[in-house]
Amino acid sequence: MPKLQNKPTNVFLFTSLLLTVIGYFFVYSAGSYWGKVHYQDSLPFFWKQAMYGTLGMLCALAMSKMTFLTNRKFWKLAYILSILLLFSVYIPGLGIVRNGSQSWIQIAGFSLQPAEFVKISVIGFLACMLAQKSSGLKKRYIQPILVCLVPAGIILVQPDFGSAFLLIVGGFSLLFIAGFPIRFFVAIGSMGVLALAGLIISAPYRLKRIYAFLDPWEDALNSGFQGTQSLMAIGPSGLFGHGFGQSRQKFLYLPEPQNDFIFSIIVEEMGFIGAFLLIGLFCLFLYTGYRLAVLAPTKVGFYAIAGIQSMIGFQIFLNIGVVIGLFPVTGVTLPFISYGGSSLLSTWLIVGLILRFSKD
Repeated sequence: MPKLQNKPTNVFLFTSLLLTVIGYFFVYSAGSYWGKVHYQDSLPFFWKQAMYGTLGMLCALAMSKMTFLTNRKFWKLAYILSILLLFSVYIPGLGIVRNGSQSWIQIAGFSLQPAEFVKISVIGFLACMLAQKSSGLKKRYIQPILVCLVPAGIILVQPDFGSAFLLIVGGFSLLFIAGFPIRFFVAIGSMGVLALAGLIISAPYRLKRIYAFLDPWEDALNSGFQGTQSLMAIGPSGLFGHGFGQSRQKFLYLPEPQNDFIFSIIVEEMGFIGAFLLIGLFCLFLYTGYRLAVLAPTKVGFYAIAGIQSMIGFQIFLNIGVVIGLFPVTGVTLPFISYGGSSLLSTWLIVGLILRFSKD
């Protein structure tokens, strides 16, 4: 049994490292021209990504040795603090607005997105709750729902629809894994569809994204710009692409190509083969993570790892789906790959948690 436990751990960690290194290369390639134009430097995104990646790896290493991370009291405190952190974006001088969303804080020149870390605390706290046998409607159903919906509601107000959606999907995936009845999800899903329709109708920019998703070429220079430019990067790439560093869409055609749409640059430069190999690495990352969940020595560990992997797996699926035109634009990053300190740091915190929960 120890050999079975060690093998997926090593593969899981190696895959995480390899994906991060691939991210470094393509953040450099995708953001080099954007950096030259806006910062007079082709490497600002690369250096920041490398810095956050290194910090994330060190945090993951430290977290893998912290025994208190499996304690329910810790996760309750982490959950409360993360909720307070969400409100910090409204503090003058601390919170900043990006792309119309007040969902960031800036300290000493470094910016962080609290929602990225709230998602982790929700899954951790929820895993501890579900691992305990609960009786009564309030403890079994209402409390877990509120644990998910309260922070999701706060994130929606900012507004950050993508992060809120991922949080809800991750939380309710964990409830499904815990054995909640199908009728529960049918009822919640029905209400969720109505709420989603209301959110889309109430916000004109969301409605424009839906129209742009249905026919991006109808308004290709405005609401459908990102979608059409992404498809124009992917379409001519062929089997092997144009070669590393040879993207054409990164020359200010695709806005901020190092961020959410970096997968389109990867396909443009490396073609179908490169995209296939990258998706294969993500599948290996998810498979080994789920294997660690199955082999976890405790029920809390199983729930925590399975919930985290479900959330990050859906994030990968959603990002790639947006880039290739399967879903409307949501502003969700590609884990390990997209430029962004909060995204990369939180992803490596997830790796550290999985390593901790998979231990005896």
